[in-house]
This record gives sequence, structure tokens and C-alpha cells, in this order.
Amino acid sequence: MFPTLSAPEVLTIHRAPDPAPGLVYAAPHAGRVYPEDMGHARRLIELRRMEDALVDQLVARAPQDGADLLVLNTARTYLDVNRDPSEFDETLFSGALKAQGIRPTRSFRVEQGLGLIPRETEGRLIYDRKLDPAEAARRLNAVFHPYHQALLRLLQDKSKADGFAFLIDWHSMPSSAARASVRPGLRGPDLVIGDRFGASCAPALADHVARWFEGRGFRVARNKPFAGGYVTETYGRPAAGVHALQVELNRALYLDELQVEPNGGMERLTGVISAFTQDLALCLRGPLRPYMKGEGRDDRHG
Repeated sequence: MFPTLSAPEVLTIHRAPDPAPGLVYAAPHAGRVYPEDMGHARRLIELRRMEDALVDQLVARAPQDGADLLVLNTARTYLDVNRDPSEFDETLFSGALKAQGIRPTRSFRVEQGLGLIPRETEGRLIYDRKLDPAEAARRLNAVFHPYHQALLRLLQDKSKADGFAFLIDWHSMPSSAARASVRPGLRGPDLVIGDRFGASCAPALADHVARWFEGRGFRVARNKPFAGGYVTETYGRPAAGVHALQVELNRALYLDELQVEPNGGMERLTGVISAFTQDLALCLRGPLRPYMKGEGRDDRHG
């Protein structure tokens, strides 16, 4: 019998006291809770380097700035909620998953060892055992489903109250991944904005976010190397007034990546994100509002 995870351990919802229209923030990969039943074979610091470490702290001021905030507290190496619920690596398990009602699908992410339950960290296997197939169902029920139910409820509440929703899914990327996306010798981007190449978010919203950060000296890339994951793909429906944008922050901006501790840039970046949220809240009440319901003109699309 596996231990039960209580809802407060799994996730936290912070509601804005004075909410901006439609605005929801999420931090799905910042979790630092490693449930006892995980049974991993790696040192904790090795697992922690896979976290989008401290992103929840970077966006912690969001509720006071106008955004509802959903944070997953459970570590992504336990279960990654930014994956399709079928993206299990069958080689991790001692038996077939179909007995649990799961029909696994192979994907590029699974092949890389980054499925729902990741296989490796820093090139080393996370487990020195085969997982019981029941563990897959257990983790889905304990983490994946509660998280997505909470996220869907937040977006539905915003849509009902304001007629639209705008989700920003906050992540961080290793500085090595940022550098790998550009030519050798060049500095990688500070932020990568992913909108599934225009499919998950109105272009005017993605443009606004990019311009805001560029105006403060940040190097911004679009959809490379990260265009958005399961969350943006699933929830981003601009034609229905639900927009989803993924923002990847270069960890070198705020983190000692080896020790997984804040560096000297943590306070500055926290303040920048807070200022961005305040500005976005104002714009959603004004110039950006027509684009939320598809009423604004986007010259690139006539």
C-alpha cells in the first residue's frame, strides 16, 4: 500500500485579492517535495538539478500583483505534469501498464528519458529497481489529476468571470540548454517564449511579453528551443478565449545551478517579474483586452 499524499502537499493555489482580468500563473516544475514512496537511487542534489528550482519564489509576488498562482509542490522527477498522461516509459516497469488502464505512447520526450516519470538525471538512472505498474496509476491519481483539475478550474473560473483566460506557465531552463540553441560562442537567450508557434496564444499577447522583456535588456527567443509542452498544447485555445504561453527563464540569471541555490540575480529577477505582472494586469484591463476575445486586429493575419 502506498502512502497517501494530501492535497496541500501536492499543490498550492494562491488567489489574487485584486485579480487582473483572466490572468493565471502556474509553476509546474518548481516542486521540492519528494514523496517517501519514490524509492529513488540518486542523491537528492542530483534530483534537485532537474527542478525548475525556485521558480515558485520568482513568481511569489504574482497574487499581490493581480495573478492567481498555481504551484505544484511535488517534484517533477516523481511525476511530470507537463506531459501527456500516456507518456510512460514502459522500460521502467516490471510489468505491463495496461492492467492499470494505461496505454503508454512513445514520444520524443520518452525516448530522451523525460516522460511522465523521468528515467535519468545527469545521464544516470534515477531508479535501481523496476517500478511496479501500480505506481504509475498511483502517481497519476495522486499528482497529475489533482493538478490538472485545479488548473482547469482556475481557467474556467476566469473565463466565466471575465470572458477569457490567459495562462502563463513559468519554467526555467539550464544555461547549457540556452547556449545550445545558438551558434557556438554566443550567449544564449535569457527567456524563451513558447506559444506552440502561434497555436496556443494570440500573437499580440506573445509579442507584448517579448517586447516588455526586450525593453528591459533581456535577450528573448521565440519557440526555440522550447515551444511549449503538454500544458500549453492542451489549454491554449485562442479562438475560445483561452490563451496559454510558456516562459522559460535562463537559470544563470538567478541560480547557482550546481548547488541549486540562489545567486546574486535572484532579487533583481523577482522584482522584474513583479513589475512585468503589474504592467500585464494593467494592459489586460486596457489595450490587450480586445485580443483576449479575438476582437483585436492583428495585421499579420489580416
